[in-house]
Amino acid sequence: MSKIVVLQHLSESQQQKIQQAASSYEIVTVPVREADHSVLADAEVILGWSRKLQDFILSDQCPVKWIQTWSAGVDKMPMKQLEQKHVLLTSANGVHTIPISEQIFAYMLAFSRNLHRAVRNQEKHSWDESGNFTELHGKTIVIVGVGNIGAGTAQLAKAFGMRTIGVRRSGKEQEGIDRMYKMDELDEALGEGDYIVNILPLTGETEKLFNKGRFAVMKDNSIFINVGRGPTVDTDALVDALQSSRIAGAGLDVFDPEPLPEDHPLWDMEQVIITPHIAGSNEHYTDRVIDIFVENLKAYQGGQTLPVNLVDYSRQY
Repeated sequence: MSKIVVLQHLSESQQQKIQQAASSYEIVTVPVREADHSVLADAEVILGWSRKLQDFILSDQCPVKWIQTWSAGVDKMPMKQLEQKHVLLTSANGVHTIPISEQIFAYMLAFSRNLHRAVRNQEKHSWDESGNFTELHGKTIVIVGVGNIGAGTAQLAKAFGMRTIGVRRSGKEQEGIDRMYKMDELDEALGEGDYIVNILPLTGETEKLFNKGRFAVMKDNSIFINVGRGPTVDTDALVDALQSSRIAGAGLDVFDPEPLPEDHPLWDMEQVIITPHIAGSNEHYTDRVIDIFVENLKAYQGGQTLPVNLVDYSRQY
């Protein structure tokens, strides 16, 4: 019997959902910290990933044909080797749409209503009414990397009465986006933003895309938000832009390096909100990954192209 190995702890109902979709497979569920080579020795499908087992998975001893990752990003996966081994790779892209889009608005509302300063003043028992209080209504949000999260963010932005600008590689129009730019028009788009949201994956093309030149074309009252990948931003350039008031503030969930060192200057900047790479965390994560996996699993058994989040190795996402 062919085997599906799940490198996560699942509830009984979640295991049953997978078993019902693949009755001819043996389902083995083992937390990644307890997994070893013997568990994967005859695994045809793997749900999850383990760096400690990477060498074995990539070896001829592991018969894996398809890996469904537990994460939305695949930039840390050994894609070249997986492609050479002809392994299908699908991501968990889409599971983060609601929590990350809500986190983006948490940053924006905090900045517009000065809540980040209010929290700091509360810790000091300081009654301070100063500050520049603004509205999101009528402001322009620039969403760089319009996928599922970007589309969800645009819908929320419309509910707040914002003007929406998107940037994506294809330039294809998207519901909720007032104007869409291609990536080679990025600088023009950035110059229009009151809030600039980076949701890009990390690829060879996006590494340090947000550099000194990019921050220079932004409005000096703009807020930069990064919920994509840390290395898509030149951290030194970001620090310089904040220190020189080239931009007004930043809401950051991802960093380069990560974790952010304790002595990093970003920690002490009043105009910066830092969260420790938790924007996508939520109570529905596992159920949503299982839903993606089961839909792909049905297609896989029928010999069809996997319909959800099949990674294009040439694009690295």
